[in-house]
Amino acid sequence: MSKTKILLVEDDPNINKLITDYMNAHGFDVTPFVDGPEALDYVQSRGLPHIALIDLDLPSMHGFELSGKLKSMADVPIIFITATDDTETVVTGLKKYAEDFITKPFELRELEARIQVVLARMPSLDYASEPIIYVDDRLNIDFAHNRIILEGKAATLTPTESILLHVLLRNAGRVVENRMLIARVWPSEEVYEDTLRVHMHRLRRKLENDSHHPHYIRTERGVGYMFTVRPPDGMSLDNGDDKH
Repeated sequence: MSKTKILLVEDDPNINKLITDYMNAHGFDVTPFVDGPEALDYVQSRGLPHIALIDLDLPSMHGFELSGKLKSMADVPIIFITATDDTETVVTGLKKYAEDFITKPFELRELEARIQVVLARMPSLDYASEPIIYVDDRLNIDFAHNRIILEGKAATLTPTESILLHVLLRNAGRVVENRMLIARVWPSEEVYEDTLRVHMHRLRRKLENDSHHPHYIRTERGVGYMFTVRPPDGMSLDNGDDKH
């Protein structure tokens, strides 16, 4: 298994170095930045991290804005690093963007533990660390630019479609329940299954030659959806017949 890739965005050089050195020494692969635009440029050229650690008070882009841009690409888990303990800020951040908050000053062992807890809740796309993710001979996905390449032709995804596809691909071979998809894609909105079905239908039309007989996204009626794919190691993740 490859190392867990951490995107660190922290403008205090001392804290930045402490986190980077500690996490690298404990088996992670940290890419550090001091501001949001540079971090976004890196993601768009090198691909998504497994998790992002983001300071809120950044020089030219607030942590919420940076998180929103990352979340428009894919369902990247985020932990905020902040000096504030303002309740409204914490509540807003947790509802809209982040899996967790950690308040400065903090122990590096605690940060590592929080990272491990978040990662344990979220399946990792271990074989998809490249900027353009190879799915099979027909399909490649470029989450950072919200697009797929299907049979050599590029198609743009909406941010909602991109997040849906990321959640499904990360759980490839397993049915993702409707309520989980809604919670991951619309964490701070009241959304019903009809809305999910509409967006899933639109995503399928871009992915499938025949959206009524889908190859990639299959429906478990009344339960949720499953992405079926044969990853590069050759092990099939397809564990059931389509029940659309």
